[in-house]
Amino acid sequence: MIRSQATCYPESVNQNLMHEFSLALEVINLAQREAEKNMVGTIQEINIEVGDLSGVEADAFESALGLLQKGSILCEAVINIVRTPGKGKCNACKQEFSMNHRMATCPKCRCFPSVISGGEEFRVVSLLVE
Repeated sequence: MIRSQATCYPESVNQNLMHEFSLALEVINLAQREAEKNMVGTIQEINIEVGDLSGVEADAFESALGLLQKGSILCEAVINIVRTPGKGKCNACKQEFSMNHRMATCPKCRCFPSVISGGEEFRVVSLLVE
């Protein structure tokens, strides 16, 4: 009987890695489409915004993009990932505050925010082409 020597990870870790790999692949595809549309051969730099409340694990996404960029339109590109902090505004006391997760409460009155005003972003901000 042959047994697999594969490393086992908790299911949640595998799902997160797959999620970030699929997002990284889509960013590469987007860069490829933009390069073709604008008839450029090389992308020198890509700037990506990842919000702390976006549901994207920024470190895993960066690792996935680093692995997938080899042999792609981004193979020579500098990848800049800008993390944006979560922000909320309390409906009860009108306090604006930083949020490091979606269930964060207002530090002043402990209510949940009525409005999340930052940190949900996940987007390619710019491409620098040659």
